Amino acid sequence: MNFIDVSTADRLAERAGSTFAAGVAHRLSRIRYQLGGGLIVAVVIPAILRGSLERFPDQIANYDNTLYGTIAALLLGYLFFRKVTALPGASATANILPAFLTSYMAIFAVFFALRLTYSRTQFLLSFSMIMVWFYTLTFLLARLRTAELGVVCPRIYKRLERLPGIRWHLVKSTDAAAKARGMPLVVDFNDPDLSDDWERYLAEEAIQGRRIFSDRQLMESLEGRVRINHLSENTFGHLAPDSIYSPAKRYVDAFFAALALVVLVPFLLLIGLAIRLESKGPAIFKQVRTGYRGKPFMLYKFRSMRMEDDIPSDKGRDMTKTDDDRITGIGHFIRKTRIDELPQIVNILLGQMSWIGPRPETIKLSQWYENEIPFYRYRHIVRPGITGWAQVKQGHVTSVDDVRRKLEYDFYYVKHFSLWTDVLIVIQTIKVMLTGFGAR
Repeated sequence: MNFIDVSTADRLAERAGSTFAAGVAHRLSRIRYQLGGGLIVAVVIPAILRGSLERFPDQIANYDNTLYGTIAALLLGYLFFRKVTALPGASATANILPAFLTSYMAIFAVFFALRLTYSRTQFLLSFSMIMVWFYTLTFLLARLRTAELGVVCPRIYKRLERLPGIRWHLVKSTDAAAKARGMPLVVDFNDPDLSDDWERYLAEEAIQGRRIFSDRQLMESLEGRVRINHLSENTFGHLAPDSIYSPAKRYVDAFFAALALVVLVPFLLLIGLAIRLESKGPAIFKQVRTGYRGKPFMLYKFRSMRMEDDIPSDKGRDMTKTDDDRITGIGHFIRKTRIDELPQIVNILLGQMSWIGPRPETIKLSQWYENEIPFYRYRHIVRPGITGWAQVKQGHVTSVDDVRRKLEYDFYYVKHFSLWTDVLIVIQTIKVMLTGFGAR
């Protein structure tokens, strides 16, 4: 049986409908309309307004540079926007500004590096107009369309109906399914109660172009987690993140780590001094963690807790509790903003960590998790990171059940290991730093 995997509820909302609102929403969700409107508001209109806003006309080369630059910024930003919002947990509204701000800043950097002349007025107008256009689009789409899915198997209906953003319908027969031809269907292909008639009907509908979703992949896409009970139950294809991005990421990590270290040295020294002045002990906390391919390494962090002499380490003390009484005053701040993780830039330079990946655990916690969850070690197939998918989706954990869910997020990251997943994590990490989500 063939089915189409999906990534977000927005992708599911493109249901064919006969109402005027559904027709408008369908057109607004098409690439040709979004890009066509973007070209008009971000390229054509700013070019027309430029003449009335600027006192002295620029040279033709200046005009050409700005025109080509705004077109390039629009296309690059739209590509970035589509890729990032195709990932689970990605809000279209939240990613409009980061996507186009990045693309326009990139074109500005090209202008600056090549010393090209351009119209600042036209460039700023273009950026402002594209913001208005895409925020208006997302506002209209959110109100004109609602994702509706038919659930074929009753046993998965209750499990699916709790997922937000979708209107679920239990389809009890093939006749009922035939009466709602525009509605995609969700099926548990391993359901023993799925009859031969249903399988024949679903196969024919898939041939005719109807969207048939696997409940397992649908939940994975909407929740951003790979649910498994045994390592053999995965849908990875094979157990290694085979990607040209994997070796390239190491060089990108090292470059930005070296750059960040140079830029942040004064700030890091100030944080270290504040830690030393508040409580006794070194500013840097060192601890052996389990890293890439299961190999131990020495991890560096800013110390955020009071020193505890003569207290043996165990898994209970290795796991930080909510409102832990060991956390210092400045420790609360640097943990909430994730500043305490910045010394791990050194670990990135040494090749032990990445900017983005599953968080490395202590040796004792790793051993405990491996005893409780036999396939836990699979998360070590990629380099651990300062931030990761589990951190932005869940935060810190304090129980085995939390660890199992965190592992599902880690597995999802491995399965969908890509540049765009990392970009989404960077965006959501900034949100976490500003809100303090998951800090303990």
